[in-house]
Amino acid sequence: MPNPSDPTQNGSNGVPSIASAAVFAASSQVPKGTELIRGYDFDNGVDYNALLNSYATTGFQAASFNRAVEIINHMRAWRLSDEPINENDQGDDLDMEHRKTVRCKVFLGYTSNLVSCGVREIIKYLVKNKMVDVVVATAGGVEEDFIKCLAPTYVGKFNNKGSELRSKGLNRIGNLI
Repeated sequence: MPNPSDPTQNGSNGVPSIASAAVFAASSQVPKGTELIRGYDFDNGVDYNALLNSYATTGFQAASFNRAVEIINHMRAWRLSDEPINENDQGDDLDMEHRKTVRCKVFLGYTSNLVSCGVREIIKYLVKNKMVDVVVATAGGVEEDFIKCLAPTYVGKFNNKGSELRSKGLNRIGNLI
């Protein structure tokens, strides 16, 4: 006959009691307002705005990407006129028409690996279309930009042997050749 106080014996569900106690702990209620994870429903067609908005409830890095998009959209839409005039404002900052022209200054900082890959074209688009005000690049970022101007970069494999590539006059950055 099974002994219910013996943790090595199986419970009524066939799972050893010790395993059941370790794994099946009582769950707390999820805080009210917590988003339910759900992905985009492609059965409704492809709507790129809705697809990107669905990242908020996709989880992992998609949720962080969505939050970054929300912050960027807020920065791009913000004007000083959105804020009430306070006692520290002076000069033109007291004029409502002037306040409508004062916007958030957007800094774009990046590391060299972003230039090496296809993100270089995104950076170019953002700068060309005046979507950023200040670019902060590392020396490596400038160097990689020069390298991209000299020759194209190709998708390789992470497991390509660096010594073999070098013997062929090829350089590698991760899976880029």
